[in-house]
Amino acid sequence: MKPPRIFLIHATPVSIAPITEAFTRLWPEAKLANLLEDSLSSDLAEAGEITEAMNERFLRLATYAADCGADAILFTCSAFGDAIDRCKRALTIPVLKPNEAMIEQALVRTGNVSIVATFEPAIASMTQEFQDYARQLGVDLQLSTVICPGAFDALRGGNAERHDDLIVEGVRQPSSGDVLCFAQFSMTSAAQGASQASGRDVLTTPDSAVLKLRALLNA
Repeated sequence: MKPPRIFLIHATPVSIAPITEAFTRLWPEAKLANLLEDSLSSDLAEAGEITEAMNERFLRLATYAADCGADAILFTCSAFGDAIDRCKRALTIPVLKPNEAMIEQALVRTGNVSIVATFEPAIASMTQEFQDYARQLGVDLQLSTVICPGAFDALRGGNAERHDDLIVEGVRQPSSGDVLCFAQFSMTSAAQGASQASGRDVLTTPDSAVLKLRALLNA
């Protein structure tokens, strides 16, 4: 049986290593292809919202992946939920938003969740996703957020240790969430430290996404 071809579409290079590691550990048979368009994150931060032009750019990336023989597409940047939804509607192959598998996993356990992010524009999109899934599942949602200023810039500058330290410092603050959900693939390296510092379970997006994709394609 031919191994499945999974296209990973990134808006920042720091997402590539965490998702590659998760596939290597959980689904090594999958054949990965990476598409990186790293101007998207800076353009979103500058615009403050997803524009129609950004929606079109996402659709072109997804269509390109499908034309190249992708069996499924996983987007790894959590700030672009609406744009990814358009791609889902336009294509016939599975298209996964970065957070959806983790959100499902969290809401099965509890409705009291804290989102932790290093890239603030990710919060609005992820909050909407949580609210949508909670309505679908009939879960009474209590959602709080934790922003970790400077962590994303530290990681992009090559200082992974500082990035992790800032996340751990951020989650030490009082949080109402029973579970901490990391908003970005790039935060995975801080999961263990954050769990120890906060005394709460931490859910990350890469593992949940890989397991859901594997289940979808094996079905």
